[in-house]
Amino acid sequence: MQKLRLVFAGTPAAAVPSLERLADSGHDLVAVVTRPAAPQGRKRVLTPSPVADAAMRLGIPVIEASRLDQAVTERLRSLEPDLGVIVAYGGLVREPLLSAPRHGWINLHFSLLPAWRGAAPVQHALISGDAETGAAVFRLVPELDAGDVFAMRPTAITDDVTAGQLLEELADTGAALLAEVVDAIADGTATASPQQGAPSFAPKLGIDDARLDWDRPAGEVRSRFRGVTPEPGAWTTIDGQRLKVLDLGRAPDAGPLPAGRIELDGRRVLVGTGTEPLELRRVQPAGRTAMPAVDWWRGAGRAEAVAR
Repeated sequence: MQKLRLVFAGTPAAAVPSLERLADSGHDLVAVVTRPAAPQGRKRVLTPSPVADAAMRLGIPVIEASRLDQAVTERLRSLEPDLGVIVAYGGLVREPLLSAPRHGWINLHFSLLPAWRGAAPVQHALISGDAETGAAVFRLVPELDAGDVFAMRPTAITDDVTAGQLLEELADTGAALLAEVVDAIADGTATASPQQGAPSFAPKLGIDDARLDWDRPAGEVRSRFRGVTPEPGAWTTIDGQRLKVLDLGRAPDAGPLPAGRIELDGRRVLVGTGTEPLELRRVQPAGRTAMPAVDWWRGAGRAEAVAR
């Protein structure tokens, strides 16, 4: 197998398994591009990205850049890369950088393309109630996530998985798929095919997308909860105060309850939806730490309340 000179662009934890897999692949990782260190936590401590941390641990040169501008392009071109690899970097690769590596750029995306092109494919797949998602490795082109696909690997979506859990799983299976494609490109055996079917799109989610609408059917409420957990984080309001919803499950054998009504049922805190009730399992009131929903409810001393 020919040894390729690789440049890697990525930022969040979901990109780390791919970086580690490529570092162990026998190819030459000549540079890692990642977003700059950002303030984290309540104390807003300036913290390198997970990819930067991993690259430094692996001894790979790191280039921190908020965008892939002319200066970054020149630095990468001077390294004479054979292939660029991008996994959730958080910025666009444009010409002339797009054509700088001898084999161009490939992208690991966490959906079965052309489904859910965009920044939040896992979240949108869950919100939409999809039964299946997966990972895809495709050739990067100027149009968003539209390039020819080298390989895809499907993954079933289980009933209780959240976006964070599913992304962690896809990060691992996708890293293996990505390494296989890189080896095939090195061998000269890689082939890519145009995407088939109508695309759907997955724009980045904001805090308003994470508000739970209790008037919707229970299945839709749970799908949205799973899709926005842990980020941007599901929430509702009670008497105008925001309540973060950290765990929300089915409530077998629960009796009817009006949409949004919250009541204690034994050791269960139930909330009504447009169909059957759901169980609030873990919550975080404004200005307080996370806690079991039953402790929050009993501490509030309520008989009932309405979530909106």
